[in-house]
Amino acid sequence: MEDRKLTDTLAVSPQIRPEDMPEIRRRGYRAIVCNRPDGEAADQPSFDAVAAAARAEGLDVHFMPVTSDGIDDAAARRFGALLADMPTPALAYCRSGTRSATLWARSAEATRPAGEVQARLRVAGYGGPRR
Repeated sequence: MEDRKLTDTLAVSPQIRPEDMPEIRRRGYRAIVCNRPDGEAADQPSFDAVAAAARAEGLDVHFMPVTSDGIDDAAARRFGALLADMPTPALAYCRSGTRSATLWARSAEATRPAGEVQARLRVAGYGGPRR
């Protein structure tokens, strides 16, 4: 598992698998957010399989699938609201982590200086949010 910390309360990751859940729990995560629609790739585990394994480890699980072109202000607000209401730290994932990072960046722009958002993305290995 390749988690990349954006804040003290959120990290993002490429696709995770059901067998990753014990390690995710060991690393201290308390919640998982899936930003990847089911069926994007043939080898992708279903959200239901990931969610069942996560719940077995005592993790909160949330499904907020988005496509790259579906990341707009409304999606960013939904993501921010979701993060505000879940136990932290949380791990959000998609195919590469980029959609999850972009959702966070778009939601964080409302409360953090743009330079800080961009710096956190760079440190985590992601570019800036796309508009």
